[in-house]
Amino acid sequence: MDSLDLQQVLTSSAAVALKEEGQFDVKAHPSTFTSIPSSIQGLGPRYCYRHRPDLVSQRLTDEEHMKGLETELETLPQNSQRVIDAIWSTFSTASERHRRIILDGILTKCCFSQLSYVSAAVKRLIRIDFVVALPREISFQILEYLDAANLCRAAQVSRLWHQLADDDIVWHRMCEQHIDKKCSKCGWGLPLVQPHMLQSPKAPLGHPSDQDRQQSSSKLSSMLDADHGSVPPDENSSPDCPPRKRRRLHGTSNVNTSYNPPQTRPWKDVYKERFMIGLNWKHGRYKTKVFECHTDSIMCLQFDNTILATGSYDTTIRLWDVETATLLRTLRGHTSGVRALQFDDTKLVSGGLDHTIKIWNWRTGQCVRTIAAHDGSVIGLHFVGNVVASGSSDKAIKVWDFDDREMFTLRGHKDWVNAVKIDHMSRTLLSASDDFTLRLWDLNTQQCIRTFEGHCGQVQQVLFLPSELECDEHLQSSRFVSAPKATKKTSATADASLHSTRSSFGDGFSTLPDRVLPPRYMLSGGLDNTLRLWDTTSGECLRVFFGHVEGVWALAADRLRIVSGAGDSMTKVWDLATGACEKTFTGHTGPVTCIGLSDSMMCTGGDDGQARLFNFKTGIDEEPEKVE
Repeated sequence: MDSLDLQQVLTSSAAVALKEEGQFDVKAHPSTFTSIPSSIQGLGPRYCYRHRPDLVSQRLTDEEHMKGLETELETLPQNSQRVIDAIWSTFSTASERHRRIILDGILTKCCFSQLSYVSAAVKRLIRIDFVVALPREISFQILEYLDAANLCRAAQVSRLWHQLADDDIVWHRMCEQHIDKKCSKCGWGLPLVQPHMLQSPKAPLGHPSDQDRQQSSSKLSSMLDADHGSVPPDENSSPDCPPRKRRRLHGTSNVNTSYNPPQTRPWKDVYKERFMIGLNWKHGRYKTKVFECHTDSIMCLQFDNTILATGSYDTTIRLWDVETATLLRTLRGHTSGVRALQFDDTKLVSGGLDHTIKIWNWRTGQCVRTIAAHDGSVIGLHFVGNVVASGSSDKAIKVWDFDDREMFTLRGHKDWVNAVKIDHMSRTLLSASDDFTLRLWDLNTQQCIRTFEGHCGQVQQVLFLPSELECDEHLQSSRFVSAPKATKKTSATADASLHSTRSSFGDGFSTLPDRVLPPRYMLSGGLDNTLRLWDTTSGECLRVFFGHVEGVWALAADRLRIVSGAGDSMTKVWDLATGACEKTFTGHTGPVTCIGLSDSMMCTGGDDGQARLFNFKTGIDEEPEKVE
């Protein structure tokens, strides 16, 4: 009897012995190689991942492997085929316990080369397609841990993976983590999706209809009722272009009775668009458009991706269509240079060296009100809603609250007040002055909360940074404590810290526990060539940004970046978290005096009378487009 016959007898004897114990039936399944036996003892109705009937048919690799085994088996002698077939059949019908015993015995008898083969084979066999095996909700949770690059790779695995990896649930989470903030995991942030991109067709700019005039007037009426140093409206402001050539700018006034369902975009497309804009910012890819706006220096500007407004020493304010680069309107009325301006959907407020503040209906070009309250030039202004603040060369800050119909003056600076910024939620105001200081004011008590000292030159600009913004860990303080599972001791410590923080802002906050605190961080720029980051709670200067070789005149920031313009004719983009200068933009032939910033554009105005618009939505344009 040869060894093959002996092995067959031993196998048959073992099978008979096990059958007599009642452990399994040695009857071989007719499709042992490609399907699951109909009588798997010991497993019950619950199948493992590899033997689930609904998954077996999807594993093409297993079918191909079994076909290869069948082909190789057919090359062996008949006796060898019967022995191997009997072994496979016996194992496939064995209980869980007996399978482990058989495997342990086989592994014990294996040589090292065979164990290596088993190890390599097992690595492939134990891979689990969790997307197929798990509920969709759990698969989504797992996929949300991937970054964008790995999600795109996952979408190439199979049709099912493609379906799940491209689902809005996953990409909405990705957008939440990265858009308008920097992800705490990867440090990458993407520009915000601006609401204007989803607006309806633009409304005409020109001589408005009665309905348009009524809507605009209703929004301006509260600013016309109060009397705080007003003079009659100007008659000098007239359009430069005929009405028939006006571009449509905002929501149309025509009533459309048919229902148009809102058009939505896949979140993956939104992320892709924002990601490409973010890459353009990072690598300096942009198109430049140059506006030859004024005959004298541009001292202020604002834009909203649709309208660009510029104010100049030539006493005019000009409105431009950003998309077509056409001049929409020129506002005339100031008798001296325009140093500050700001606009919203209906009104534009400007301040000039003629000591006046003018409120315009920029859609019609009409000056609806002139306020003469300062004894000196109006250098800076800012409004939020119906609250307007202005800073002047008379060292005073004037605040108008048109809702409450009151006006008051904040005094404390010893030199020109160059910039003011209102935080509406906390009812506070920041001011920057030529006396080298910054001040934080409480608009409710009309008192100075804190004075910030550190600049060694005139402070030209100041602004609040977004409340949600977080800097490096070493800049964090105990002001914001988050401890959902805190002990009594930790909770008491947090309450004490919060009370101490409120007390640091004065009685106006310590006595009103529900009052919103001012934003934690603020940023300033001065003629000492530096930018400075401050903690409003302690008054401490947290970081100094060095890079400009002349004084800083312009400043803008969002949750992703800081942009500054200086007398060295350069515009610099800074990383707030690290303080590093990421990019430097040139082109102006004089000092950069003002900056506007959005998610995908940046606009700078200079002493050379030019406004330069940098568009990061598209690639590089070798020759800047000039508009006169």
